[in-house]
Amino acid sequence: MVQTIASVGLPIDETLMIQKNRLIPQSGLSGKEKRISIVTGTHGDELEGQYVCYELQRRIKKHYECLTGIVDVYPSLNPLGIDSITRGMPGFDLDMNRLFPGSENGSMPEYIASQIINDLSGSAAVIDIHASNIFLEEIPQVRINELSQETLVPLAKLLNVDYIWVHSSATVLESTLAYSLNIIGTPTLVVEMGVGMRITKKYGDQLVDGIFALMKELGIWSGEVPTPKTPIISEDGEVSFINAGKSGVFVPSVEHWKNVKKGDHIGDILNPLTGEINEEITSETDGIVFTLREYPIVSEGSLIARILA
Repeated sequence: MVQTIASVGLPIDETLMIQKNRLIPQSGLSGKEKRISIVTGTHGDELEGQYVCYELQRRIKKHYECLTGIVDVYPSLNPLGIDSITRGMPGFDLDMNRLFPGSENGSMPEYIASQIINDLSGSAAVIDIHASNIFLEEIPQVRINELSQETLVPLAKLLNVDYIWVHSSATVLESTLAYSLNIIGTPTLVVEMGVGMRITKKYGDQLVDGIFALMKELGIWSGEVPTPKTPIISEDGEVSFINAGKSGVFVPSVEHWKNVKKGDHIGDILNPLTGEINEEITSETDGIVFTLREYPIVSEGSLIARILA
């Protein structure tokens, strides 16, 4: 059942609507069912979650008799951004994920943010799906504020991701959707995966498997589910950043999510004009490459890779 959770008039007789699709058990609701909410489309250039929303619902409808709770799917919190392939909200120059918890009496974006918070509040779990930008590829991972790790890490372990990254509280922005929901007691997991403006089907399928495992644990799904993979869990201090020292064209020599040793060749920054190598990139530590440069043009300081030591 498609429902509108926020509606605002726009110029030229148009209406901005934030919508969700609610799936409920075939037998109806008793009032005791738990609810899981799948949220994506906060940034208009992050499209990985669009496939997840589709595939999750396709699988549920195939075995509807196994649904024992409520599944709310919010594919587009920023529909104007998705329509224009813009990260923020067009016309407002705002990052939607810097507006929460919003205000019912504030500007249009603040009002929309407040209605989203009101509607998601009370979920047994919220999965907030993001992608990387167009420059980097990320393996499926959950990012968690250390202040919420006691509650969230056990849930994140069920999501079938490769990596759980626990951030220090100093690096977490209080105006994000996840922080605003976690602070009011609605457990919210932030998933990052793939590349901006792209859909990586294998990552989407992997995450959907994990969502079903979490639904099973919460009592929302009674059918068979895959066994989630065991993720690596780390904190900020265990992540090494590699940045470009020169400008040019980056060509990697390693694969994503592969082990490297200190001194291993990561790739080269090439100079197409002179036919020379501007910089040879090597690893400064042993570990696994979990973020790798996807867009080849780099400037001095551009992020090339993240390595989990």
